[in-house]
Amino acid sequence: MKQERLIQLLESMSLEEKINQLLQLYGAFYENDGALTGPLAEMGLTEEHLKGAGSMIGIMGANKVKAFQKKYMATQPHHIPALFMLDVINGFKTIFPIPLAQGCTWSPDLSKKCASIAAKEASVSGIHVTFSPMVDLVRDARWGRVMETTGEDTYLNSCFSKAMVEGYQGQHVSEKGKIASCVKHFAAYGAPTGGRDYNTVELSERTLRDDYLPGYQAGIDAGCELVMTAFNTVDRIPATGNKRLLRQILREDMGFDGVVISDWQSIKEMIGHGYARDKSEAAELAIKAGVDIDMVSNVYISQLKDLIACGKVDQHLIDEAVMRILQLKNKLGLFENPYKDADEEEEENVILCDKHRKLAREAASESFVLLKNDHVLPLKKEGQSIAFIGPYVDSREIFGAWSFLGEAKDCISLKDGILSKMMNNKLIFEKGCDVLKSEEIPKGFLTLPTETDDEESAQKNLNQAILAAEKSEMVVLALGEHRNQSGEATSRADIGIPEIQMNLFRKIHKVNNNIVVVLFNGRPLDLREITSKAKAVLEVWLPGTEGGHAIADVLFGDVNPSGKLSMSFPYSVGQVPVHYNEFSTGRPHVPGKDKDRFRSKYLDIPNKPLYPFGFGLSYTTFSYSGITLSKKAIDKKETLTASITVKNTGHVMGKEVVQLYIQDLFGSVVRPVRELKGFQKVALEPNESKTITFEIKEAMLRFHGADMIHQSEPGAFNIYIGGDSTTVNEATFELTDTTKSR
Repeated sequence: MKQERLIQLLESMSLEEKINQLLQLYGAFYENDGALTGPLAEMGLTEEHLKGAGSMIGIMGANKVKAFQKKYMATQPHHIPALFMLDVINGFKTIFPIPLAQGCTWSPDLSKKCASIAAKEASVSGIHVTFSPMVDLVRDARWGRVMETTGEDTYLNSCFSKAMVEGYQGQHVSEKGKIASCVKHFAAYGAPTGGRDYNTVELSERTLRDDYLPGYQAGIDAGCELVMTAFNTVDRIPATGNKRLLRQILREDMGFDGVVISDWQSIKEMIGHGYARDKSEAAELAIKAGVDIDMVSNVYISQLKDLIACGKVDQHLIDEAVMRILQLKNKLGLFENPYKDADEEEEENVILCDKHRKLAREAASESFVLLKNDHVLPLKKEGQSIAFIGPYVDSREIFGAWSFLGEAKDCISLKDGILSKMMNNKLIFEKGCDVLKSEEIPKGFLTLPTETDDEESAQKNLNQAILAAEKSEMVVLALGEHRNQSGEATSRADIGIPEIQMNLFRKIHKVNNNIVVVLFNGRPLDLREITSKAKAVLEVWLPGTEGGHAIADVLFGDVNPSGKLSMSFPYSVGQVPVHYNEFSTGRPHVPGKDKDRFRSKYLDIPNKPLYPFGFGLSYTTFSYSGITLSKKAIDKKETLTASITVKNTGHVMGKEVVQLYIQDLFGSVVRPVRELKGFQKVALEPNESKTITFEIKEAMLRFHGADMIHQSEPGAFNIYIGGDSTTVNEATFELTDTTKSR
């Protein structure tokens, strides 16, 4: 449909019909395959609201969506199709590793493929929009939603943001198998005070623009069709009613022209923030800020008509919001084909097909990070007696909390993966203990297990596990968080492994210290005791549908682990938020001089994290040459190349993530000790060498200076190239000419 016809359609709509387009309702409000029922009294909804809501969340399945769309359009005054949206975060039915784990692949192209597969499965099931990617920068492991992001670094997050949007949307959202993506949560949702979900955010304007906004910008530049507002405040104003944030920064400065949707009832929550007095003021603030869709609340539909009538809201604000929604529906091709790709036969053919499972297995194995290995991995396939012990040995609950359509029955457990690879009468599998004690189950977690072993069964499981460990040469302990201990509303002050599992670990260690720990979790954890006692630690996150196969591949050396941490693991929770690109301060701590009291340091723990950003071991080793620069100085129009030779010095093929960091030594404002500016993942055979080259341009050196202008400043810069963020492999160059001198 051409724009002229969209304008005509808009002009022909009644005010009530327009306001209904701004309403999104939850699928549970509609029952019996589209029959219009629902909680009318509770939300003050009428049959007309239910019939006219412009979009729905949580209705999926080709047959169901097609039936609903047909009935919806028949009763809709202008036969405008509905939008069907869903949180397709890291897979639809084929579940890929959680986004934090995908960040550890350092392979945006792989995540692009995963997003493309998720889009294909979702689209044949009738979905038009996914609320993904979540590109919030995160530096505090207490916050449960770290699992939904790709980590602590601005540049790395931006690379994944771009890749995921492109994977979901392709060249155009109207293409078969593609869906519209929604970048979220705008803005700075990943920096809640105290790591507590829904809490306030306190950031300087410079930190917001230099660190937090680039991830969203990358998604916008990639063409995302929607942006979702955040629950938090920005500059002490709730994001959903923050006119400067949404109209000036998002639309004017960042160039976004698509649909802005609130998070779940976040317009109404401005009352709770103490920012809006009532629903009327909340509706006024949100529509003036530029929020187009009110997600699952009645604020817009109950207030906007009266606000227009009394002159507090100009109707052109309604018209511009409706036009953006109509344009999105038009881009998706819904006016010509309201069912888009919904197809029952295709659902059967593509969902969880072998091709999709194969990619899920590859993505999982690429995301695993080998944190420690005292020459015990890979395991031997023959002649070695191994006891696999722990609550995750035979569990299929190995997908993230936001994998709404994932089902345990479709997942491959660790035991499944081991047995598919080898049959060995020297293998023993024991549960050992539950994931959590019954009293540790958080209130309100309906999907957590409601039953745990009774005291007698628990003791029996523990005894059998100890016996298995005593008679085995090697123990593989599969431990970690419950899948619903990370995700939304799962902030934790204690980020350790549950005590019931630590008790199992200690009991096993007493009888057999040849322990490999396989960790299942959605956030960085406090691993001090584990890493001090275990011989090897393999971080597998929440790996998804093919997790068990992927873990077996890595444990037995069929795949060499190559993951690198996209988020630092703190030494203890007392360090968080912790990240590699901190500022040095006027009194930086000097390693080895712990008795020098008057420095920026803790008395009782180190400054440095237990495992830094970019860290990850391999079954082989790599050496790095010194850095070769094409020139020692550049002006703003020139390009500098930095080269390094990487060699596989071990005995098996391996992949190494070569990381480029730059430090601006002096600036008009204090600069980070180093910042990631490039990376390349290279595969090397034993004794093979490759020269890796990075291009460095003036644009990479820009930041918001003292005058808040985004530009570079002349001076000296250090370049670091190596295998993680602590590399000391260094070279120096000068930037001699920029748009501004100090």
